[in-house]
Amino acid sequence: MRFFSSHVQRICLSFCLMLAASAALMPGPALALSMVFINPGKSTEPFWAMAVRNMQAAADSLGIELEVLSAERDYLAQIRLAREVAERPQALRPDYLIVVAEKGTLLAQLELADQAGIATFLAFNTVADSDRSRVGRPRERFPLWLGSLAPLAEEGGYLSAKALIEHALQRLPDGATPELIALAGDRSTDTSLKRNQGLLRALAEFPQVSFRQLVYADWSYDKAVEQAGHLLRRYPQAQLVWSGSDLLAFGAMQALRDSGMDRQLYFSGINATSQALEALLDGRLSALAGGHHMAGAWAMIMLHDHYHGLDFIETASGAEQQYSMFALLDQQHAGELLERRAKQSSIDFCAHSRVCNPTRDDYDFSYASWLESEQ
Repeated sequence: MRFFSSHVQRICLSFCLMLAASAALMPGPALALSMVFINPGKSTEPFWAMAVRNMQAAADSLGIELEVLSAERDYLAQIRLAREVAERPQALRPDYLIVVAEKGTLLAQLELADQAGIATFLAFNTVADSDRSRVGRPRERFPLWLGSLAPLAEEGGYLSAKALIEHALQRLPDGATPELIALAGDRSTDTSLKRNQGLLRALAEFPQVSFRQLVYADWSYDKAVEQAGHLLRRYPQAQLVWSGSDLLAFGAMQALRDSGMDRQLYFSGINATSQALEALLDGRLSALAGGHHMAGAWAMIMLHDHYHGLDFIETASGAEQQYSMFALLDQQHAGELLERRAKQSSIDFCAHSRVCNPTRDDYDFSYASWLESEQ
């Protein structure tokens, strides 16, 4: 009986080994193209939630396995998360790591990814001038840093500021000399600094507007409430409030409510979140620019094509690409976009891919492409 039992066990073991060998030889489905995105913002932040939602839509459309890691507005966490990805076993590392590199974190992230053999891509931001000497150009000092994709950030600041000023001047008495105060993002990220430059460009076109002060709110609603409160008390005649994001504008609105002051203020914001679109519709926002939330999804299309043999460095835009992604949104646009989002229809990102469309020579990440993708 004991012999029979051991004999059966040997037969079963041999059979299992044969099945395993056969399975190894049989062709199976290829592993999915994988990407990890390190989100510098909070997972609950409307802008980043919207950006991630579009990135997931691109992943679903293109057959990409996307993992999102949120730094929750802790710049050191951006580096820690990159280190954690780099220290994973080889089989669990992604094909591509997408970073935003806010607050001077790019160098550390590139070093970690390059040492681990992970191809890296910078999205939403360009390289700040202060970082250029340290990181160089893509594929040079860090061979696996493939490139970058960013909106023309100055455009967002300019469009929103110009529209805010024009809106106010149409409603103020003739000959009025309104005062403007401003809430910016952070002091080091290129996107933040470029938006500020856009504000200054718009102000240069309206010498009758008195620019009082710009303060940094670090992309934080709570800090915007605090900083705007100081500005409103310091400049009781200010009527225009420019903000580097919609969240900062909402913070300034809260500061006005908290102050108990009875004064007419005109607010502008940047970001096409649903909250911002609703604020534009009900008149709380006088001006809004948006469209750049698509940069992450556009970056995934470029990396998808790179993975399949069409390197974006061969296009006219090269390794570091910037596109005009911002548009000034009016109430009609706001209503249409909110209606489209409510339908939650699927998006065909393959239509924007060069692999899917071999006749396409370059990419089109314009405002029109964004509207098409939001349908």
